[in-house]
Amino acid sequence: MRTTARQNHVEDNGQALVGARMRQFRKERGLTLRGLATRSGLSIGFLSQVERGISAIGLTALNGVAAALDRPVAEFFHTDDEAAPPPAPTDDLPDHFTLTRAQNGATEYVSGQVTYRMLSDRGPHLVLEPMVVHIAPGGRREEAYGHAGEEFAYVVSGELLYEVDGIEHRLFPGDSLHLRSSTPHRLYNDTDGVTTVVSVVTPRLF
Repeated sequence: MRTTARQNHVEDNGQALVGARMRQFRKERGLTLRGLATRSGLSIGFLSQVERGISAIGLTALNGVAAALDRPVAEFFHTDDEAAPPPAPTDDLPDHFTLTRAQNGATEYVSGQVTYRMLSDRGPHLVLEPMVVHIAPGGRREEAYGHAGEEFAYVVSGELLYEVDGIEHRLFPGDSLHLRSSTPHRLYNDTDGVTTVVSVVTPRLF
C-alpha cells in the first residue's frame, strides 16, 4: 500500500500540531528547550525539530514530554477550539475490565508518519495500552528513547526496522518484539508501503 496525497496532508498536519502544542505548553511553563530536554531525557536538537514540525515524535517519547510539561498526552493532538474525545463510560462494567465494541469506533492520534488507533477503553486499574499502529514510509527517524515500562510489537503487514540499544532488527509479518522500555529504542519504516503493527505498552499513555 502506498501513501496518498491526502494521507501525507493528514500526517503533516498532525506533526505540525503536536510541535506547535509542545512549544505552546513549554512557553506556558516558562521552560527553555534545554530545560525541557533535561526533564524529558530527549535532546535539545530533536525537541527543536519536533517543535518546528521537521521531525515527528513517537507516542511514548511524547508521553515523557507531556509528563515534563504536566499535560495529558491527548492535549497535544487537539487545538484550543477542539475538545479532546472524552473517555468512554465504564460505569456499567466492573473496574477490572473493559469491553470495546468495533461498531463504537476508536480514537486515533496522528503524529508525522504514524497513526495510533486505540484498542481499549479506559479502565481505572488497568495498565496496558493496546493499539494498532499504522506507520507510513519515509519521514525522519525519531531519536532513540528509553522510558519506564514494557513494550510489545507484532507486525501484521509490511516490514519494520526496530532498533534496540543501537542494534537494528528487521521485523516481517508474524514477527514480534518484546522489551523492557528503559532500553533506548526506536522504530522506522524504510519500505515504500504502510506497515501495520499491533502494539502494547505500559504504562498507559492516555
